[in-house]
Amino acid sequence: MRLLEQSGLPLLLVIMIVCFSINPTIGAVFASEANVNNVLGNQAVTTLVALAMVVPLVAGYFDLSVSGITGVANIVVAAAIGPHGLPIPVGILMGVVGGALIGLVNGFLVAKARLNGFVVTLGTYTFLLGLIAFYTHGTLITSGIPPSFGEWTSKTTLGVPRPFLLLLVVAAVIWYVLTQLPYGRRLASIGSNEDAARLVGINTDRVVWTSFVISGVLAGAAGALQTSRGGAGDPTIASAYLFPALAAVFLGATTINPGHYNVWGTVIGVYFLATSVSALTLLGADVWVQPVFNGAALVIAVALSTLIARRRERVAARAAISQ
Repeated sequence: MRLLEQSGLPLLLVIMIVCFSINPTIGAVFASEANVNNVLGNQAVTTLVALAMVVPLVAGYFDLSVSGITGVANIVVAAAIGPHGLPIPVGILMGVVGGALIGLVNGFLVAKARLNGFVVTLGTYTFLLGLIAFYTHGTLITSGIPPSFGEWTSKTTLGVPRPFLLLLVVAAVIWYVLTQLPYGRRLASIGSNEDAARLVGINTDRVVWTSFVISGVLAGAAGALQTSRGGAGDPTIASAYLFPALAAVFLGATTINPGHYNVWGTVIGVYFLATSVSALTLLGADVWVQPVFNGAALVIAVALSTLIARRRERVAARAAISQ
């Protein structure tokens, strides 16, 4: 059962890829290099947003503002290097620093002011949507953005899209921080029992606050990557990533390390959803299929992660009684 829980979603993804690849209707297009590169490259931003959500979730805190931070960073980077004519590295830095500052404010309100993280970050998300609408008036920012900015993300290295390679590097770093460093163990301790973590000497306020800053940095980086991928500042993307990222995070909690939010499970969750939607689109599904599929996947993922957690609690209780 443990092995099935760990490998169920990856195995299902592999089976799905094989089935769609041999489908006589869409197999040739689905398995084509163009489609594979499109799925791998396009989902890098969504995955970064999902990973931004994972960091505070390990400590038991939701950050629903990550999609809004990505939207703000996208606009900041586009405006900086476009209309304002700043160098590309400066524009990227402004987007990432802006994300860090928003995360800093979120962390203060949650860790220091002791406000509910779910409500605070939902409010921040809504506030950022309004801020973007005020600045852009609902129009794209395209003027002055050099074509060279999008060239890096449009190319491949060894046949693999560069955004996907960048994602793998970032995911590996986050995995290392969360699983191999004391900071990650402190986050997990807080997520397990915050009061007990405080009693053993962990500075829970600082750890939680830092997790929101890291989340903001990752979301800001996702916004910068989106600017390069899209070649514009798009006021609509701030609301485009929240629910796909949530669905992927909860799906990820059902695999690799079941019952726990984890990096590689989240990556698999994103590409499971993306592969499914890509195949359904090629089969001729209407535009409403993607939000319906993502919503259903979110509900199922929450249900599965809850059932897995309950099963673990029952197993632990029986083990404690038997001893």
